[in-house]
This record gives sequence, C-alpha cells and structure tokens, in this order.
Amino acid sequence: MSIAFVFPGQGAQTIGMGRDLAEAYPAAKAVFDEVDDALGEKLSEMIWDGDIETLTLTQNAQPALMATSMAAMRALEAEGLGIDRAAYVAGHSLGEYSALCAAGSISIADAARLLRIRGRAMQAAVPVGEGAMAALLGLSFEQAEKVAQDAAQGEVCELANENDPAQNVVSGHKAAVERAVVLAKEAGAKRALLLPVSAPFHCALMAPAATEMARALGEVEFNDPAVPLVANVLATGVSDSVQIRGLLVDQVTGQVRWRTSVEWMVSQGVTEFWEIGAGKALSGMIRRIHKEATLRNIGGSADVVSAKDA
Repeated sequence: MSIAFVFPGQGAQTIGMGRDLAEAYPAAKAVFDEVDDALGEKLSEMIWDGDIETLTLTQNAQPALMATSMAAMRALEAEGLGIDRAAYVAGHSLGEYSALCAAGSISIADAARLLRIRGRAMQAAVPVGEGAMAALLGLSFEQAEKVAQDAAQGEVCELANENDPAQNVVSGHKAAVERAVVLAKEAGAKRALLLPVSAPFHCALMAPAATEMARALGEVEFNDPAVPLVANVLATGVSDSVQIRGLLVDQVTGQVRWRTSVEWMVSQGVTEFWEIGAGKALSGMIRRIHKEATLRNIGGSADVVSAKDA
C-alpha cells in the first residue's frame, strides 16, 4: 500500500474550518497563530467567526485554506502520522503550497505571505467583470479542449483545469467563456455553467500575476521536499527545489492537470489518497478518476483519531 497526501484548493473554504483541530491539538493552534503573525492580522478570527463572503475573497481564501490543511497535518504528526507515511504530495492549485509546506519545502509563514500576494495578484490581473471561468461536465478532455479553441475567436479561452474524466474547466475573457458554454452544450455536455469566481485563473490573462509571483518566490527560501511533489503543470513527481520554484510561477497561467496527476500517482503504485484540509472535493474527483482508490478525509480532529486507529 502506497499513500499520497493531497491538499484542496479554492472553493473548499467554510466558516469554522479547522477550529476543532486547534482546540484539540496545540500544534494545530500554533499553525493559525503563525499565519496570523505572518500576515499581521487575525485571519483565524475571520476563518472561525467571520462571514463567508469575506473569507471567499481570493486573498483570504488562499492562506486560510493552507492554514487549515497545515493544522490538520500538524495534528496528524502529533499522532505519529507524519510525512514519512506518504510516497507523494500533491495539491490542487493553491493546494500545491500546502503540499510543499507539509513536505518541508517552505515554511508556513512564507506560504501564508506568498498566498496573500498570489491572491491579490490574481485578483488584480484582470478587471472585475472582464474574465470568467466555466465548468464543462460530460465532455472528454479532447472535446473540452476543442470547445475552448473554437470559443476563443481572437480572445483568450483556455482549458484551465482537467479535474476528472468528465469535468474540465475553461478560463478566459468573459465573452469567450460564455461562447464556450454554448458550444459545450451543442457538443453534448451534460452541463456547462459559469463558476462563481472573481477572476479567470490558470490562463494567459494571469500573466501579470505570474510576473508578480516570480518576484515574490525569488525572495523565499526553498528546500527540496521530503517526498516528491506531483506538480500541477507537469503531472509527474518533482524533488528539486529550484525546479519547483519555477513550476509555481508556471502554475499561475498554466493548466491544473489533476486527472493526469492522479493517474500518474496510481501508475507509481499509489492506492490510497488522504485529502488533508477542508472539504471533500478532491476525493470526489479521485473516485471518478480511479474507482479502486482508497480515500480518507482529514478535516477535523475525529478524522485524525480515525486515521490513527486505522
């Protein structure tokens, strides 16, 4: 049995996430304290007692989700279930930063600051209302790619996420993405719908944010991860910290190749996936990619105890 630790991305956030971990495990509470100190504000109060609209703002959601994932990771470590249990780590978009934290490649404080910069830069890259993203359900990767190409018509419309065999996401100029929704339905998609996001992530329109992240990442110390990171843009394992730094820049405009990443991990002998942090979105995707996978969610203290007992 080989295990991969995987970390969720934006959209998994909920008010109250991680609170019971912080109450049950001092090491988990210390994560939220460290993130608060790194950002110079009480992000933990926003996470536990704020409103969902404020938490969902990209600049808040990204460090908040990382903090929750790392609180769960520290709770697992307190029970003797550390990174040495994993053959690989992987994260969906911002989850890649959580994965690198878990593998000891970057510090929690640096990850929090980088994700705050990343969130702001991604939001600022495209004026509100000019970009959009849409989920295309029931089309193959190749069909979704053709829809994006046909919808572009001189604008940006790119395949941003390949999440599972029948769920792909396009991103780009709003009018082009709206055309993609129509074309996807004509191509036989079960559903095609605009997503409630504040910017068109993972497409060429994010180039200004990639430039900003290259600068920010250049100022942070990276170590080689304790276990390989399965990088979003490559969908294969990477262990070199210099390469990883560059891949995090590429990821801002590049495609999140989640389906291919999971398939690669399975090809390397991974049979069990632990989703560490808020929500269960990745588990659903993994189940649709590889029906035989064993799945475990680590989102609260009871999940940590269950993992220990197992």
